[in-house]
This record gives sequence, structure tokens and C-alpha cells, in this order.
Amino acid sequence: MKQYNYKDLSKVDIQKLVARNVDANNRIRESVETIISEVKAKGDEALKSYALKFDGVDLDSLFIEKEEINRLANQISEKTKNAINIAYQNIKKFHETQISKEEKVETTTGVTCWREARAIERVGLYIPGGTAVLPSTFLMLGVPAKIAGCKEIVVCSPPQKSGEVNGYLAYVAQLLGINKIYLAGGAQAVTAMAYGTESIPKVDKIFGPGNQYVTMAKTLVQSTTNTAIDMPAGPSEVLVIADETANPIFVASDLLAQAEHGVDSQAVLVCSSQKIIDKTILELEKQLFVLPRKEIAAKAIDNSYVVLVKDLQEAMTFSNEYAPEHLILATDNWQKITDQILNAGSVFAGNLTPESAGDYASGTNHTLPTSAYARSYSGVSLDSFVKKITFQHISESGIKNLGPSIEILAEIEGLQAHKNAVSLRLKEIKE
Repeated sequence: MKQYNYKDLSKVDIQKLVARNVDANNRIRESVETIISEVKAKGDEALKSYALKFDGVDLDSLFIEKEEINRLANQISEKTKNAINIAYQNIKKFHETQISKEEKVETTTGVTCWREARAIERVGLYIPGGTAVLPSTFLMLGVPAKIAGCKEIVVCSPPQKSGEVNGYLAYVAQLLGINKIYLAGGAQAVTAMAYGTESIPKVDKIFGPGNQYVTMAKTLVQSTTNTAIDMPAGPSEVLVIADETANPIFVASDLLAQAEHGVDSQAVLVCSSQKIIDKTILELEKQLFVLPRKEIAAKAIDNSYVVLVKDLQEAMTFSNEYAPEHLILATDNWQKITDQILNAGSVFAGNLTPESAGDYASGTNHTLPTSAYARSYSGVSLDSFVKKITFQHISESGIKNLGPSIEILAEIEGLQAHKNAVSLRLKEIKE
């Protein structure tokens, strides 16, 4: 990992450091635009062609249904089912606390306003495949979708070499009561859910993380269709803030946990102790050597760096500029700095709180904004799957009280019909 000293960095240097996943020559955009055009024009035929090209699978059908899902789910061990059940229950418990009913408010005597939530009817869940299949992502997206009451949940995931999905995804589908999984991955799956094909229904909103191609596809289809997206959630990242109270063994493990996601993942250490930095670097080398995905993790670590700061406040300044997807506070003093956090997707406080907990089973959602989008986006929650509709009711006293103000405002804007809509009611009441 490259090492920098914060005091030696200019504003320009910092901006370069915090930039990531930049498609400077539009190579990714152009590739995704081609995929979008193909899927729009050829539908299922294009999806099957891309499955052969990218996944090495010649598909007869683009989906599996309940009977096949049950068969695959029954192949996994009871121990694994139990672990998934625990994660499911914790995620469900956390997201159920987000159910809320807002109170009605009388803004003026006789004028009552309120909001009510309605589930988004058709949602699309993208569950990545690639170098790792993620049943945890299926839980993170499927559980709040079910709690929200979405009528149609379309699930897309890249096919395995067998032409199916693995038993872990199938078991999650069982838990969620989802009876069909579509065998499509990457930008092509996003496009299919945005436009619809012969097999895959068009949805109202697309959810799910992915690589830079998936993120680009989500961004493009959002601008060209009436399909919304959860957020631009691309390659994963972590920033660890550490001081002299951090455990270098734990810090190294957290950096590597992020690095093994993919070669384009990033793991950043911001630390106020050179001693801890040196020990962490040594520990990284030890732990990396025994990882099954060490080649992937090593490339990601090469794309990562360390910043030496003078104290935790300076570390937080850098962190807020970086706006990490995952922020780990590897310090016994974490309570002193949490109120300074402005930009982060999810925070892991204290030396015994690994980011892995949030990825799997603590209950919080792991679908989070990356690439500094934490400055403006929240992670997925129950609110992501609902719309908030405003209501108002005006009584006779209400229109009498508020009507004259509306008339004046409509008149100064030159909108006579708006004024008339009030004036005629006031006249009717008077008469």
C-alpha cells in the first residue's frame, strides 16, 4: 500500500486520492451503451448471447421456478440454513423498526395535511455473481421489499456453470417466498429490468450493487426510462480510522475483507500512529498469504493506500472528504468522533466491530453508496421501497382562512385560473 502524510498533501492531492472508479476515456460507458442497445433490440436473444459470452453458459431458459428453487435449496446444509436464518431474522427485525405512520397536522384552522406510504409496485433486485455469489445481498434487498409490501419482486442473478443459481440463493428465495429467479447478470440484467424483455418484466425501480458496468447501466437507464434506481452502488470500499488504541491484526483483517471483494475494491487506512501503520502493513502480508482469494485481494491492496494524520480530528476531515461506503472506527475513543461524521454509508464503531458484521448478519443493510456518493445518498432501507404520498383536506373554515392568501399568491404569479379555483369556492360558501 502506498503511504502518504496528510500534512504534505495539497487540496489537489487530496482530490486525486479520494477519486475512484473514474471512467476517464468513456470505455465503460461505451461498452454499456452497446449492451443496452442490444438488449433493447433483441430482448431474450441478447440475454442468452451475453450469458454464453460472459458466463460461459448456453441457456435454454432465462429463469428457474419454484420446483427447481426448492430442489437447489434442499442441497445446502442445515448449519448453513441456520446461519442464513439468523441473518434473515436480524435484518427483518432492524428493517421492521423503520415502519412508521406520520401524524396529521392542522397547518391552518380547517386545513389538515399528512403523508402516507405506499409500496413501489414492481421492484427489480440485482444479485451479483461474478467472482462471488452473494446470498447476503438477496437478504438485504428482499427482506425490506417484502416488509414494504411490493407486489412484484423481480430477481436477476448471473447463471452458474450449471445453468442454475446456487443453493444459497435458492434458500433465500424460499425464505422470502419468491418463486422465480431470472438468469441474467451484469449491465444486461439491469437493462432487461429497465425495459422489459419477453421473459423479464419491466420494473419501476432497480436495486443492487455491482461492478462499474452494472453501476453505469443503472445510471444510464435511469436517465432514459421511467425506471428509478436505489443509488450508484459500484465496487466496494472501506476506510479505517485508527489510532494508538487500534489492534493492527484486526485492522489488517478489515482491510483485506474489503479487498477480497474484487480487484477494483479499495481499502484505505487513515491512522494517527506510524507504529500502528507499520504493524498493520506487516500483518497484511501475513494474512494475505493464506487467503484463497489472495490474488484478487493483492490487486485491490495495490490500488489502496495509507494516510498518516496527526490526530482523530484530522482523520475525520479526510474521511468526510473521501465519503466512504464503509467507515470503521478502530479506536477505543470512537464515541468522541461520531458526531463529526458527515459522509459515510455505514459506520462500524470500536475495535470489536468488523465490517463483516454489517455485510452479513447484524441487521443493518449492506447495499450502500460508493465512490463518494455517500455525500448525497443513504444506504438501502425500508424507505427505499416505498413512496410517500401527501394528502390534504380543507373544510369550509379552512378555505375561508387560507383562501385569501392563495388568491394573492396566485395573482402575483399571474395565474388567474389558480385564483379562480379558490375564489369560486369562497363565493359558493358566501352565497
